[in-house]
Order: sequence, then C-alpha cells, then structure tokens
Amino acid sequence: MPITTCVFDAYGTLFDVAAAARHAARDPAFPALADSWRTLAEHWRLKQLQYTWLRAVAGAHTDFWEVTQNGLDWALEAAGLAGDAALRQRLLDLYWELAAYPEVPGMLAALKDGGQQTAILSNGSPAMLDGAIRSAGIGTLLDDVLSVETVGIFKPAAAVYDLVGARFGCPDDEVLFVSSNGWDAACATGYGFTTAWVNRAGDPVDRLPWTPAHVLSDLTSIPDLAAR
Repeated sequence: MPITTCVFDAYGTLFDVAAAARHAARDPAFPALADSWRTLAEHWRLKQLQYTWLRAVAGAHTDFWEVTQNGLDWALEAAGLAGDAALRQRLLDLYWELAAYPEVPGMLAALKDGGQQTAILSNGSPAMLDGAIRSAGIGTLLDDVLSVETVGIFKPAAAVYDLVGARFGCPDDEVLFVSSNGWDAACATGYGFTTAWVNRAGDPVDRLPWTPAHVLSDLTSIPDLAAR
C-alpha cells in the first residue's frame, strides 16, 4: 500500500534535545557546563526516557514535563550541580524553545507537496509540544499533533500507536512512522507501521523482536521513502 500518512516522534527526531544544554553552556553565567554539557544532555535524555518506561510499567503515569524535570534533576546531581537553581531554571526554559533540525522544515514541506498527511506522535504534553512547534515555526506543515496524554500512558504502549488510526482513519500499512529512538521505531514495526529510525549517532540496533524497516542518518530522505 502507498504511504498516505507520515508520523514523527518529536524529541530527538524533529527537535534537537541537546540544544538546551548546548546553549546554556555558551552562557558565561554557567562556566561549569563548558566541558560537561554533552554528558549532562545525555544523562538528562536517558533518565527522561527511563522514567517514561518505568512509569508505564508501574501504572504511575504523569505528564512529560514532570518526567523531564525529574530527569534533569538526576542529571544535575550526577554532574555535581544539584544546588544551582539558576542553571536548572535556565535549562528548563530552554527546553521549551528547542530548535528543529535544519532539514525538518523542507522535509515536511516536501511531504505536504507530495500529498501526504503529517503529524507528531509524542510522549510530550500538549503545552510542551505547542511551545516547540511554535519555536520551530513548523505548525502549518503538520496536520495534527498527537500526545500520549490522550491515553495516559507513554510509548511504546499500543494504545499510543492506536491514536494514529483513530485520528486519520488509515490502515497501519499506510503509515510511515519516524523516530530517533531505535526502540520506538522497532516497537512501531511490531505494531504494524512502516518505520524509519533516524540514527544520527550511529548506535547499534536494539535487540528486540522487531527492527526498523529503514535506518537513516537524518530526515532528508523521508519524502523519497514516502513516495515509494
């Protein structure tokens, strides 16, 4: 079946999650980040994801903003910066203004020109996603923004992927699902979507029962995949 609907994870896929720490590290008010921002960004992202999985398994859902703050607090403590309230606030403020990767606007525009529907499917809360989309200026290139808050559980729960069919009324095999998280793309493959993993870091494939249909280094070729 042809691809009619292209659905994207948000954080790490369309939006650069390392940008908050990277930008804060350029501020002379936070010299401690100059050499440690990469590690802090990695720890922040990892704990953010781990907390979504643990909360999903434990049935202890909360919104993604709380999880994001919890992940940052762990990362700051690990870096010996837990007492820096100004740094914490600056990082959180920057997270609401994450930049899109450079190829994102052109890629989404090409999909729209090709007749595909486009959407975000994210763990992010509606307010967080709205802030990032407005900051990146890509709102007019999206047909919808789907948040896990609708179903009260984080990815990769099947109830989250169900939101795509419920919104667009398309068969699963007409969906191209794109994520920077290998586990997300793999689980979406198991669900029935055609998938693309945006593996910017060159990480190994996750050892799961499924694998992504496509592995890419960035989003540039997504319109070509959707047109096949």
